[in-house]
Amino acid sequence: MDPASQDINLNSPNKGLSVDHSDSLSDVPVGGAVGNSANPLPPGLTEEEAEELRIELTKVEEEINTLRQVLSAKERHAAELKRKLGLSPLNELRQNLTKSWQDVQTSNAYLSASATLDDITHSEAYKKTQETLSQAGQKTSAALTTVGTAISRRLGDMRNSATFKSFEDKMGNLKYKVVGPKGNGDVVSSPTDTTPTQENPPF
Repeated sequence: MDPASQDINLNSPNKGLSVDHSDSLSDVPVGGAVGNSANPLPPGLTEEEAEELRIELTKVEEEINTLRQVLSAKERHAAELKRKLGLSPLNELRQNLTKSWQDVQTSNAYLSASATLDDITHSEAYKKTQETLSQAGQKTSAALTTVGTAISRRLGDMRNSATFKSFEDKMGNLKYKVVGPKGNGDVVSSPTDTTPTQENPPF
């Protein structure tokens, strides 16, 4: 396509189309919005009215394209200004979420639900349920305390029993046999002893 034959007007509907001056194109419609002669006219519409509508549609489509270009340029300019101000997309998202949450909190649905929740918490049924759960919690706490006390008492009794004392004595004897004659952290070793001593045996 020869660049000299292109229409360089950015607002032109013929943008990018090559123009051949050797043929007369005055009677050929340009653009996708313009009807084609193979399509019949809708009933009750004359050829002149259809042509006026086509021209108007072409103008509207041109305006839409122009507005898209302007919007795109404005968005780029806004992004550049935000960048210069140090506003990141994350900060923007945070602000949008905060504003949305404030909008939710002031919405009629939220206020209505909040009022309903207040009504429920002040109702007799709620108060009775709360009292019942509180009493159940107190009884459960008392039962667990009783069980804990009983277990502690039982362990104390078991430690003082003859069986446990006998077991404790046997373990002490085993410790003596394994560790040797050491008393309360005093290390007794002979100069010829080559085995390492263990200060804190596992028993």
